[in-house]
Amino acid sequence: MSLDRRRIEQLLNRFAANTIVIVGDVMLDEFIWGKVQRISPEAPVPVVEVLDETYHMGGSANVAANIRGLEGTPIPIGVLGRDSASDRVLDLLKQSGIEVSGLVRDERPTTLKTRIIAQNQQVVRTDRESRKALSPQINADLASAFLRHLPQAKAVIVSDYDKGVVNRELLSAILPNARSAGVPVFLDPKVPHADYYRPITLITPNQREAELLTGTAIEDERGLEDAGRKLLEKFECEYALITRGEEGMSLFSGSGSRHLPTFAREVFDVTGAGDTVIATLALARAGGATMEESAILANHAAGIVVGKVGIATVSQSELLTDFEARNAHSAG
Repeated sequence: MSLDRRRIEQLLNRFAANTIVIVGDVMLDEFIWGKVQRISPEAPVPVVEVLDETYHMGGSANVAANIRGLEGTPIPIGVLGRDSASDRVLDLLKQSGIEVSGLVRDERPTTLKTRIIAQNQQVVRTDRESRKALSPQINADLASAFLRHLPQAKAVIVSDYDKGVVNRELLSAILPNARSAGVPVFLDPKVPHADYYRPITLITPNQREAELLTGTAIEDERGLEDAGRKLLEKFECEYALITRGEEGMSLFSGSGSRHLPTFAREVFDVTGAGDTVIATLALARAGGATMEESAILANHAAGIVVGKVGIATVSQSELLTDFEARNAHSAG
């Protein structure tokens, strides 16, 4: 199956009409950019001369940023602390025109990942976070925010980064409501939480997660097909999409499978690529694309974003240009 320019434009033009509710772990990504010219005399480590610092929305907030970058309307549901990192996240969301009324404050640190990068290579990463269970009151507040925004939603994304927001109590309170409302749910999983993930429409594990979720080694096409089938059975979902890095991605449904080769020309940074995939999938599907068309668009988006350094998003114009360039190349 291929998409022609007319169909791509038709699908992209529908993105702006779609509101996507995102439940998950909101984070802040800090990048410290520098250069290395010497080794420390104190220990055998590089000395990074800091040149710049940048901040980006991370975790489920990066999913929201990807939806906004594609001109959709994201509504994140999640938890922020009462600290400077939370203030920065709110500023970034508001600057992007992203609704923040679904975010709940709690007495816990906002997840902050700091990456120190020199000569475009990550030197080290530090994480400041709490992964303790949310209180019943915070779960209730999140469920209330979700139910308040659900009537607007064309799709729901659950973005699990294992920081506490995606938990059994919250999902049991919200997922049946999404199913009852006929709103599709797209879920980016973490293996320890597999028992929470029902009912959903589509699950998007990477290859290693798919192996652990299904107990299947993916070493050849047979293993891949077995894992895809087991995901559909285990989560009782209509679709499973296994992202496979340089091997592309594979979409499974009750009617069979479709394997999509990678569209990445060069891979500089895979950080956040899964966020781009699930954001594009949900937006396309909400706009009337088939799941196969949605996967093709998501595959192109992932190919673009891994060619950028750091947390990045994709625009509609980049997607369209990428399709045109590849079609011209294949035609030539």
